[in-house]
Amino acid sequence: MKKFSKEIQIALVAVVGIVVLYFGLHFLKGMTLFSTDNSYYVEFQDVSGLTVASPIFANGYRVGTVEEIVFNYDKQGEIIAKIGVDNKLGVPADSRAEISADLMGNVKVELVLGSGAAIAPGDTIRGNQHVGALGQAAGMVPDIEKMLPKLDSILASVNALLADPAIAGSLHNIEQITSSLTQTSNELSLLASTLNKQMPQVIENANGTLANTNQITQNLNNLDIAATMANVNSTLKNVEQMTAKLNSNEGTLGLLMRDPSLYSNLNATMMHADSLMIDLKQHPKRYVHFSVFGKKDK
Repeated sequence: MKKFSKEIQIALVAVVGIVVLYFGLHFLKGMTLFSTDNSYYVEFQDVSGLTVASPIFANGYRVGTVEEIVFNYDKQGEIIAKIGVDNKLGVPADSRAEISADLMGNVKVELVLGSGAAIAPGDTIRGNQHVGALGQAAGMVPDIEKMLPKLDSILASVNALLADPAIAGSLHNIEQITSSLTQTSNELSLLASTLNKQMPQVIENANGTLANTNQITQNLNNLDIAATMANVNSTLKNVEQMTAKLNSNEGTLGLLMRDPSLYSNLNATMMHADSLMIDLKQHPKRYVHFSVFGKKDK
């Protein structure tokens, strides 16, 4: 077997190394060797960091890579990117490609699929820039710059308000109110605890009261209301009869109350008795005789 010379061996090793380096670089870039992907073209106004081998995603799944980026000198301001997409994926005609970047600065192409008929490989897809949260924040910078003078004025007013001694006094009053509310809350808690301890006794007393009430109700139920009412009616009838007799001329009390002559006689008798008593006091000897030695014969 014929042996190669050292020069040929070195040359073969160099060629193999170059081939391995070439395919290794493509592999590291994420490009598929001997790819069967379908190629499409995307028109951008600004690629914003997009490079060859940048990934292409559809609905969050990687479906291809950027194969080439060229500047269209015939149409100023337009950049055309050639992308390779998995041949199993049909790209609808109304789809669009958006360039987006995450917080780490990684740039990718998001393929937003439409709902129309699929286009043929080699056709052009509309491309634009995905603004995202950072882009929206950047767009708000001019409005924020306009608001800065107003914010300075507001902050100055707030500082002046906070420097007012009345604010400090109000805060002190709020602190006192909070302390009072805390004390009141503690007292309410203590009162609630006391009530909880006394509640069994209160319930027991209430049960006793209910028992007494039930006993009274039972006694009332056992009471003969009809007989009691009959006695009351009889008593009222007797009182009515007595009142009628007093109002009539029958009987001593009736005559006393209604005969004026009896009143005059009684009045005259009292007057005579009064005169007799006066005369008795003035001339007691006319009515009483005392004798030490006995009564003399006349």
